[in-house]
Amino acid sequence: MRCLTLADALRECGAQCTFICRSHAGHLLDLIHQRGHSVIALPPADVLLTAPAYPTHAKWLGTDWATDALQTQQALDDQVVDWLVVDHYALDRHWEQALRPKTRRIMVIDDLADRPHDCDLLLDQNLGRQAQDYLGMISCHTQTLIGPAYALLRAEFAQWREHSLKRRESLQLKNLLITMGGVDQTNATSQVLDALTRSKLPNDLRITVVMGPNAPWMAQVQARAAAMPRSTQVLVGVSNMAQLMAESDLCIGAAGGSAWERCVVGLPTFVLILAANQHSGAMALQSHDAAWVAADAEQLRTQISALFDKTTQTAALQKMSQASAKLAACNGVSQVVELLLEPHV
Repeated sequence: MRCLTLADALRECGAQCTFICRSHAGHLLDLIHQRGHSVIALPPADVLLTAPAYPTHAKWLGTDWATDALQTQQALDDQVVDWLVVDHYALDRHWEQALRPKTRRIMVIDDLADRPHDCDLLLDQNLGRQAQDYLGMISCHTQTLIGPAYALLRAEFAQWREHSLKRRESLQLKNLLITMGGVDQTNATSQVLDALTRSKLPNDLRITVVMGPNAPWMAQVQARAAAMPRSTQVLVGVSNMAQLMAESDLCIGAAGGSAWERCVVGLPTFVLILAANQHSGAMALQSHDAAWVAADAEQLRTQISALFDKTTQTAALQKMSQASAKLAACNGVSQVVELLLEPHV
């Protein structure tokens, strides 16, 4: 999704963007087409890596890096592109070096700082990250963009920011938004709904669940929502996420890039950690009073019940809204696009 945001902004400045994606289950190839970009689909995974591998997330690739690099080279055919943007936890310097003949420059988007890269530009939008975290992993000539000031957020979030922050000056806790990511492979959404069923919530609370069109647990979530004791709707494949966030009073969401979307509009959030690689980012948000963090659904149930029990809940929500709104800038994409479109000698 963040690459789509970047591609949309580049296109507005006259660039042509092509995506190269492997057609894993739950892929978003159709969405890329709908947004008007070219996409080359690599074949589905043909190798399941079960043995310990490096990088840590190597098995996410669906094949070994050398095969993936060769297929990517073949997909590019005789093209030499201006920029190759790499956004995948399973790829590192070996893959990037193999693709050097196909591109003039390489940009890497990373969140983990856990593997070496061969790139000209590196973006890590995470709170608490510092450039020295990549010491020894990148060349001294690599330009770095570090921190949430460079978060790749769609323009709509900046457009809804003022409205959202204004309405939180007299906030009432009436609308709860649940968004656990477009795919939600672990069915965290159902776990959250189960936890809410056992929580102390006001009777007039309205719950909105947002899911991606390819979410594998869609039917179960819809059935669970229909059985909720409070008004609960499930929205699929929405195009107005910024508006939904701006008009919500509280969110239960996953860690990751969507955290910065919530920060821009000052939406108070319970962050549910779904994977080990989300822990540091979630805890950084909590350390800045920009989110409450729950390690699992049961801890979430305890925390959200405590919030609704508090007579000071409005003050707590307003404090978090103000703290989160200070963290994220609205012009991260434009800064990155400007660098990518600079003339190079």
